[in-house]
Amino acid sequence: MKALIIAAGKGRRLEGLTKDEPKPLIKLLGLSLIERVILTARQAGIDEFVIVAGFLGEKIKEGLGNGERYGVKISYIENREWQRGNGVSALKAKESLNENFVLLMSDHIFDERILRELLNYDTRSSVVLAVDRRKPLSGDTKVLEEGGRIVKIGKNIRESNCIDTGIFLCSAKIFSYIEEAVKEEREELADGIANAAKNLDAEIFDITQIESYASKMRKEIKPWWIDIDTKKDLIRAREIIIENASKNPSDALACYVHKPIENRLVAWISNFNITPNQLTIIVNILAYTVTALFFFGYLLPGSILTFVVGIADGLDGKLARVKLKTSKIGSLEHSFDLLFEFSWFIALSWFLFNSTQSATPLILCMFIILFIAFYRHIYDQFRRAMGKSLDDAGNFERKFRRIAGRRNLYNIPILVSILLGVPLYSLFFILFHSGITAIVYSARAMRHMYVMDSKGI
Repeated sequence: MKALIIAAGKGRRLEGLTKDEPKPLIKLLGLSLIERVILTARQAGIDEFVIVAGFLGEKIKEGLGNGERYGVKISYIENREWQRGNGVSALKAKESLNENFVLLMSDHIFDERILRELLNYDTRSSVVLAVDRRKPLSGDTKVLEEGGRIVKIGKNIRESNCIDTGIFLCSAKIFSYIEEAVKEEREELADGIANAAKNLDAEIFDITQIESYASKMRKEIKPWWIDIDTKKDLIRAREIIIENASKNPSDALACYVHKPIENRLVAWISNFNITPNQLTIIVNILAYTVTALFFFGYLLPGSILTFVVGIADGLDGKLARVKLKTSKIGSLEHSFDLLFEFSWFIALSWFLFNSTQSATPLILCMFIILFIAFYRHIYDQFRRAMGKSLDDAGNFERKFRRIAGRRNLYNIPILVSILLGVPLYSLFFILFHSGITAIVYSARAMRHMYVMDSKGI
């Protein structure tokens, strides 16, 4: 399926940013607005785009090219009448789209789940509009729907019960409704939708019905969207994107210390041409530097560096989500994280073995690795089987995760024991911590799975 993107307007309320550059090319966390629309749509499965360009349209063409760099195909339609309503821009694509298509706005940033669910919506109407149930703000296009059908739509209608998100699933017939409205000198896209509604040919798709729990993020994320009209909208969009790119941290240190630092760093890093994969490489270099420091007995600098790695380790995945560059290979990151985590324990225990000539550090290390590998596997298997994180399985789990065995929390006793001159004690503490975590995770996972099995689910 193709997507039609309206990108012809000037964006007068962003005058200071659109004097010499079209609104669709305004940057937001390292990507232009229209790039965000394209990459989000690609995540939903769309790989062919028709862009209607108007004000400074040549710059849009130069900026996006044929779409090859994004893994999509882009063609352009010029709208020299860009000062007219957006219905006129949509109508310019009439000859290019003769089958079902998605209609998007270049300045509406949205959650990929909205478009993915909309594409799966079963309809026979000429247009399906994704709507939100929140209260309308100034400038919103309001919608009155009854029984799933649009009754009225417009910025100035008195009665409404939802708002237009600017995301549409259309058939080619929608052009006839828009054309009819333009002939009557009603040139907004909403006017064409209103004509379809009069013909009982326009439906709504309620985005509030989309499942909000995101298993991989370990938290509820309500489907979101934002129309970028002002500088305040840009600031709000930046906050929404970064927050929704942040996983719900498990341990207390990651939640209360790492997360706010990571968010600020990602907001800054996103403005540079640093890729998530490059960040991953940097993190691994730092991590194995810790291994080398522990191995050769530089315990204090190695221990301090573990906290730097703890913060840096969250940046690559968050940057990938912020810049819409997530990939299947990125899912292997946790496996490599586990590898360098184990290398720390091995290097530390090996140094202590050489220093004390006692096998105790090696024995402790062996059981620590066994316990961590076991509860990590339990954790991963639970999510695959149950469709949600074990950390979110119940109230107990949501509380326990803050103190459960995690690399971030293991770094604390290592540092404290080194400062106190008894580094071996850290291995005893971590053994106890990892063992308790293994017992709790396995017991709680079996309990929840047993309940589901008994219900035949």
